[in-house]
Amino acid sequence: MKILFYIISMFFVQFAYAQTDFNGGFEQQIMGKPKNWILNYAVNQDQGYKTIIDSTEKRTGKYSMLIEKISDKATYAAVGWATNQSYDGKVVEVTGYIKTKDITKGNAGLWMRVEGREGSLVAEFMEKQGPKGTTDWKKYQISFKYPKDDVVSISVGGILMGNGKAWFDDLELTIDGKPIAQSKSYKYVGRQTDTTFNKSSQISLSNASSQQITNLALAGQFWGFLKYHHPAVAKGDYFWDSELFRILPDVITAKNDQELSRVLEKYLDSLPKPQPCKSCNKKIEKQIGLMPDYGDLMNEKIVSKSLAEKLNYIKENRFQGDSYYVGTTGVGNPEFKNERAYADMLYPDAGYRLLTLYRYWAMINYFFPYKHQTDENWNDVLKQSIPVFLAAKNEKQYAVAALGLIAKVNDTHANLWGNNRGLSYFRGTLRAPFEAKFIEDKLVVTAILADTLNISDKVKKGDIIETINGKSVNDLVKQLLPFTPASNYETQLRDLPNSFLLKSNEQLVTMTLLRNNVAQDVKIPMVSAKTKFIDLNKNIKGYDLINNDISYVYPAKYKNTDLPAIKKLFSNAKAMVIDMRCYPSDFMPFTFGSYIKKENSPFVKFTKGDASNPGLFTFTPAIKNGGGGEFKGNVIVIVNATSQSNAEYTTMAFQSAPNVKVLGSITAGADGNVSTIILPGGLSSWISGIGVFYPDGTPTQRVGVKIDYPLHPTLKGLNEGKDELLEKAIEILREGW
Repeated sequence: MKILFYIISMFFVQFAYAQTDFNGGFEQQIMGKPKNWILNYAVNQDQGYKTIIDSTEKRTGKYSMLIEKISDKATYAAVGWATNQSYDGKVVEVTGYIKTKDITKGNAGLWMRVEGREGSLVAEFMEKQGPKGTTDWKKYQISFKYPKDDVVSISVGGILMGNGKAWFDDLELTIDGKPIAQSKSYKYVGRQTDTTFNKSSQISLSNASSQQITNLALAGQFWGFLKYHHPAVAKGDYFWDSELFRILPDVITAKNDQELSRVLEKYLDSLPKPQPCKSCNKKIEKQIGLMPDYGDLMNEKIVSKSLAEKLNYIKENRFQGDSYYVGTTGVGNPEFKNERAYADMLYPDAGYRLLTLYRYWAMINYFFPYKHQTDENWNDVLKQSIPVFLAAKNEKQYAVAALGLIAKVNDTHANLWGNNRGLSYFRGTLRAPFEAKFIEDKLVVTAILADTLNISDKVKKGDIIETINGKSVNDLVKQLLPFTPASNYETQLRDLPNSFLLKSNEQLVTMTLLRNNVAQDVKIPMVSAKTKFIDLNKNIKGYDLINNDISYVYPAKYKNTDLPAIKKLFSNAKAMVIDMRCYPSDFMPFTFGSYIKKENSPFVKFTKGDASNPGLFTFTPAIKNGGGGEFKGNVIVIVNATSQSNAEYTTMAFQSAPNVKVLGSITAGADGNVSTIILPGGLSSWISGIGVFYPDGTPTQRVGVKIDYPLHPTLKGLNEGKDELLEKAIEILREGW
């Protein structure tokens, strides 16, 4: 059955490091989602199902995992956990409890997949024996033989095929009866366990000459190209990190381009020649969104003719399908896998720092759908970044170099994560106990978050922050913009206060505050960055009536289960405001979208990459929503830079209706399912993994959603306590358009 191919086909890849924290009771959460679990994998899953933590139905503890069918946009949904740690054992088993309600046209079940070095070894998803209809909590299990010398990953989870609801709780993964966290790890003796460079790359270089930078830039392109194209490398026959360190010494000492070509060609000749590929050069039938870019590798003005020809042969006879290093999810975004985190190398040596640069650069070059929309040419970024990474003298400088590189992709989804002390100190371990935002290009206090040491006596809402520890805010913004990843300038300004400007490593920070045109220096006591502040949106309801004529929806607190009550409450309303200055807590395009949109018409289309042709992105057919239109009135959606990803996608779905307009300022400009990137030093990042476009091809990345009524808040409005965007929305709805 095709579902077995899609399900979890390389599901483990989202987590490219070994993990044992199974969290099968879903009690550990990050931002409302179960730690270490992937919740959206199947084709169009987020359009057809919702996958959420549920506190109302649970077997033990406080939570369970709920999968619920909400539309016909998908036929099944899967959630999963994965590890590519190998274990010393003979039998692997997953058990768990499932409760169901009204399941038809399918069943619920556990699933497990054991992946080997040459592909899937075994897979099961309980298609025949899973529960149907309405059932109470019952224990289920799947077990397989565990050939430890061949296993590279274990993936497990829950699945719902068909209609209805399924809850999952108390899942447990064991090896020979022992919980995964207590199971003994096992190291396979093979190429992927090459330990030659475990402690050091044996590369020492801090100040590279112009020729060395040229050499290293081409070597990075060469290494990245072979990683995703050469069949032997893409299959995992070589531990590709170590191979980089084997070739770098000769790359560094090459005196000119001709000598560099000889070095690279000699290494290429040591790899097996690919067999002819019949499927590699088929005509591309779909509309092309982005073509591959191979940099200087095929440029005979840079490399020797014989090397260029051999590289072109590999391109024409490249690896096909999901490789050892990258797969493609059902949604279409890349899943990078088998990338070592080297978490113990908080300050990697020169070779490993180059590995960080090359790994990230190649992932973006071949699998980022918006590479062509970056401010700088991506090939130039590689060359410019080499001296920066080589010059990093400590943990902090290394983290800052990585952050600066990530910022160059101009993607609000991209940032730098990880337990890196250098990064923490660069940003600041303490923060001011108030909120500040940029309004009319000025950093303005907008709320007091905690009255620590009588901070409310020193700082007032509406104060303009002019300097911080003697540096003007304008200068600080210019200094920090290169290290503030975001799709556009307004979103950088959104993030700067919480990422940098309001943070410090000092207990007291001196700020010059302008109040009533009078400037004064104030010493601000800082608090831990982990302090829990008051929730400024606590009293906002998910839906309400502004008055008898105008209704209001706040998606951050909306649930699809509220829709019947909303229809009843809004039955006499003539207009609606949807305040999208938040992140929706439920998936609304097809549920709420049908409520406000009469016609079933297209609202979005995507570009998706291809692991068989790295760098190629093609368009998918447009997706439709609507077809109900119970709400007959006009609707205004309010947006700003806080409106990101799902908020932007949802806005696109709503504004495809003729009775919906959008008011506000540029959104975050980052839509599309995210892909995780693992980098040396225990660092990680995200990228937007699929391209998101309006049906006419208009992009949303960087530019955000289309806006009918541009409007920004003002200092005057803040000081008067007004929500100017909401007031303007109400005014327009009353006057009509």
